[in-house]
Amino acid sequence: MIKRPLSPHTIAAQAGHFVNAADGALTPPLQPGVTFARNRDYALIHENRSYARAGTSIVDVAEDLLAQFENAAASQLHPSGMAAIASLLRAVPSGSTVLLQSQIYWGTADWLRQNAARMGLTLVEGDLSVPSTLTSLISEHSPALVMIETPSNPWLRVTDIAQAAELTHAAGGKLVVDGTAATPILTRALDHGADFALHSATKAINGHSDLMAGVVSTNAVDDPMWQTMLRDRAAGGAILGSFEAWLLVRGMRTLPLRVDRMSASAMDLATRLAGHDAVDQVMYPGLPSDPGHGIARGQMSAFGGLLSIVVKGGAAAALAAAGKMEIFHRATSLGSVESLVEHRHSIEPHTGIPEGLLRLSIGLEDVDDLWADLDQALSC
Repeated sequence: MIKRPLSPHTIAAQAGHFVNAADGALTPPLQPGVTFARNRDYALIHENRSYARAGTSIVDVAEDLLAQFENAAASQLHPSGMAAIASLLRAVPSGSTVLLQSQIYWGTADWLRQNAARMGLTLVEGDLSVPSTLTSLISEHSPALVMIETPSNPWLRVTDIAQAAELTHAAGGKLVVDGTAATPILTRALDHGADFALHSATKAINGHSDLMAGVVSTNAVDDPMWQTMLRDRAAGGAILGSFEAWLLVRGMRTLPLRVDRMSASAMDLATRLAGHDAVDQVMYPGLPSDPGHGIARGQMSAFGGLLSIVVKGGAAAALAAAGKMEIFHRATSLGSVESLVEHRHSIEPHTGIPEGLLRLSIGLEDVDDLWADLDQALSC
């Protein structure tokens, strides 16, 4: 009998050691049914199946696989990453304070700014990747929930999860970590003390730009917030569709391989870009010169496929370079098999993003082809 924990590669390849009880198939089936029969005594034929809004068999398979990746007791799937974030924040008791890391994915901050007051929450923001700021804001506000994103998007800033968890718990709060850029393959936030691990599964977890999903995982399945989220999801109908869940399982079976390749290529490109005459700054925690490198080494097994560069010459030079790229697609999102470039200042011009910043999501293409494309685009 195998005694040691299985590698994510093994878990992924076998879809969590899935075998269909009905016919022995090794591929999870797609069951699109939304309503389920009862017997002549009006008892459920399957105790957990009455209506698809409360869950389906393929969603169960996907959630079980995600929980194994995350080393979690349970995972909850939602129709998008933002739906998962919204569900978690709606579970925070009214009257509480939420401490949010600044300079993260703009959609998270924007949603909270618009809705915190309506939900009876006090929102406090600060750069929690700075240890002194993290310490002082938690001490001052005693937040019920602290939310960090590491590495952050698009700044690639790294926050010490273990330190954040210790400080948050000492103040009586709970810590949620958005690890979308890392995936649970590179960082298991719960292992470092987080209460909730959150990801936009639309990105690298699925990795094929063909579905939207979000996931929250925990080891505290009896926590009132977790139970509130479960009830809210079922009652509100925010369940992932069966086809999307089936595609997600299919995508996750190659997740570790894709993350390995993307991380290796991103590290190679970040190193080369750091020496490019047209580049003023490279933001990537894998570089020894990066401010977050030391922390990243302690909580990441590799450094991911997302990096940002600041092009010399500001917006005009950055947009010109993006326009000359032939392999990188000019599109939003990250973590998919194809490489993407995005001029972030055009998307969020009022958030302090440098005008010359280009966010690069590294895909599965040959790394020398990607470098040739970047070099010719930057060398003008």
